[in-house]
Amino acid sequence: MVKLTQLTGCLMLFFTVPLTALAQDPIPILPDIASRSSEPDQADSTGRGNQSDSKRQLPGLSQVNRASPEHKTDTAGQAKRADSLKQADKPTLKIGGALRFNYNLSSWKKEQVKRGGDFGLDMFRINVDASHKKLDFHAEYRFYAKASGGSFLKDGYLTYNFNDSTNIAIGLVQNPFGNTTYNSHNWFFNLPYYLGFEDKASMGIRFHQRSNRWVYDLAFFKSALELDFGDKTSIDPSRYSYDVAGRNKELNQGNIKTEYLLSENKRIGVSGMLGGVYNIPTGNMGSRWAAAAHTDLTFGKFNVKLQSMYYQYHLADSVQYNNSVSLGAYGSTYDVATKAFLHTASVAFSQPVNIGPISKITFYENYSYMDKTQQGATDTQMNVLGMMLTAGNLVTYVDWAAGKNQPWLGPEWQNGLAAGNPDAKWHSRFNINIGYYF
Repeated sequence: MVKLTQLTGCLMLFFTVPLTALAQDPIPILPDIASRSSEPDQADSTGRGNQSDSKRQLPGLSQVNRASPEHKTDTAGQAKRADSLKQADKPTLKIGGALRFNYNLSSWKKEQVKRGGDFGLDMFRINVDASHKKLDFHAEYRFYAKASGGSFLKDGYLTYNFNDSTNIAIGLVQNPFGNTTYNSHNWFFNLPYYLGFEDKASMGIRFHQRSNRWVYDLAFFKSALELDFGDKTSIDPSRYSYDVAGRNKELNQGNIKTEYLLSENKRIGVSGMLGGVYNIPTGNMGSRWAAAAHTDLTFGKFNVKLQSMYYQYHLADSVQYNNSVSLGAYGSTYDVATKAFLHTASVAFSQPVNIGPISKITFYENYSYMDKTQQGATDTQMNVLGMMLTAGNLVTYVDWAAGKNQPWLGPEWQNGLAAGNPDAKWHSRFNINIGYYF
């Protein structure tokens, strides 16, 4: 059950900190600007880099909208603005991508430690972004080693822009839940990613609107990415997002997210999710739900992301299978607890520098904690301390990541996020990811 003391403490944290920030930094809000701007590229939990949606630019359009009556006789200005509008109506296409290499040294892999770590290929990806009039298109396809799931679509969708503040997207779309696009700064992400609650995409439709200080997102997702349209087939775990796998499938999920902007770079919000879980052996429908409170605050060179959430599964399966549910991504699956709190606290400091080709260094400390409410279960912890070096299109993450009952940071793979091992110890991984983005 949800612990009242935890819930009260979280609510005090999430409302006191942002309101204090508002009193100290009353930055004005820009009216009706679409929140479709890109964030810097960030790598995901296992080095699978990610890039948020490209900002749709309409050259000259905003200038035309702001033209005052006395400018109507300026024929030269009118001609220039007309040319800008024509240019905006032309279809645009941008193709980009990334090539990344990775070095890691994992404390629990004794033979790897003897070798002094391993250095090899992380991934190669292709991004395609196109736009024409009010339509945008985005897709990202990734190529990994066979052991990491091979190749798959990360996300891909078509967006219709009603205006600069309202749009609707359909396809493999990111779930509006918690701090998005990312609830972290580091290469590994935070624990919510490994349970399907950070940078997760599903098949469905999402509505987005910005109204002055308020941002609203509503979404319906029919299912996770489906690759096999069989009758009683489980999902293929070769995918980017962690989705329900094995004996169950995600179905008919609704998401709602609301954020209030204290300023353009300070926001506080709440999110909710409710969906079905179809059990393949029995043919019965279970359910799952989640709720979160979250803030994303920038103070000069500092950024702070705070989030607390709770999730719960009600599986329509046999009794012996009801204490854990299988999730899959990158070609493999593991079990997770059917209910838990997830708390994350992440802080980053960005400093412009002039060190050879390096123009900026971002230092970060990200901590996350999984409080499993099931009797007898052992909690999971994760901490990442590191920095990101930016040198033009070359981005390098240097991380020291540590975990306890964390599948990617220790030997407790199958059961770490489920019941866990009460005798588990902290394990660490020193990681360097070097990526060129084009």
